Amino acid sequence: MDEFNKNKQEEVFSKRIRAGKKRTYFFDVKTTKSNDFYLTITESKRDFRNQDSYIKHKIFVYKEDFNKFLQALTETIDYVKNELNPDFQYDQFDNNQQNNFSSFEDDGFNVFEEDDADLK
Repeated sequence: MDEFNKNKQEEVFSKRIRAGKKRTYFFDVKTTKSNDFYLTITESKRDFRNQDSYIKHKIFVYKEDFNKFLQALTETIDYVKNELNPDFQYDQFDNNQQNNFSSFEDDGFNVFEEDDADLK
């Protein structure tokens, strides 16, 4: 096994959300060297200066933070929906989102360029 593959973390689950024409979110479960699990959330969007490249931002969430992360995310979204923008019809996007929320398929670009080997 070469050094690159030995250090690459295994992806065990992936979901993708396409958000418009230029933005995609990836939710990936990966394993650590010690066979533990963590979540990466990646935002990938086209670089407006170079349409052939993508700008990527990642968030890593570890299992000990899952409940706190989910609670904070849920509270934040509920606040926006119920307090800041209660009249907006969020359900109008459900049909469109269901069509775009699917297992990861290769779009010809690699969103997993970073080497996660030094994690945990």
